[in-house]
Amino acid sequence: MKFLKEACVENVEQAILAEKKGADRIELCADLISGGISPSYQTVRKAKEKLSIPVRVMIRPRKGNFVYSEAEFETMKEYIRFCKKEKVDGVVFGILNLDNTLDIERIKELTAIAFPLDIVIHKAIDETPDIIKSLYQLIELDTITTVLTSGGKLSAKEGRYTLKEMIAISKNKIEILPAGSITDQNILELHQLLNATSYHGRKIVGNLQENNLL
Repeated sequence: MKFLKEACVENVEQAILAEKKGADRIELCADLISGGISPSYQTVRKAKEKLSIPVRVMIRPRKGNFVYSEAEFETMKEYIRFCKKEKVDGVVFGILNLDNTLDIERIKELTAIAFPLDIVIHKAIDETPDIIKSLYQLIELDTITTVLTSGGKLSAKEGRYTLKEMIAISKNKIEILPAGSITDQNILELHQLLNATSYHGRKIVGNLQENNLL
């Protein structure tokens, strides 16, 4: 029952603890209470310095929706260039049109800048009108590494039927990364339902609120 555990963290202390507790990969964010935004440049540098497991970085200029202004889009491009320079392992982003469909043209632009980093499309896909159609659009790009999703629901368990369909569609093409209330307490149960290759969560290796680790 081998699968990869990606811990979602908002500072370097949590990232270090997650690695100690058995996380295989880190998604580095800030302000998780608002759904996660880009961490500071300093946080990214320090995480790369301190960790030996892969680090993927959230590219999200603000909380709220995923429809971005031109200025916000430019900020995302600049942040991805920084991440490439710092040699992080991947970047995590999502952009929607006003009708909540995927903004494929802007996704392509960011992907071109990020290459050859891992490219993760985050839970913005859960807000699209047709999540399966959106997945096929991403597969067609042939540049997306991972889709982080709850199957369009609040939790992975609620979205399990859609997640299973997405995993079947994406086999050997894109990593489907189930997320949404996945913890060290329920991951084995969910794995029996989904049989995914990897899972994502804030408590996927347990509580990460311990301090003074640096």
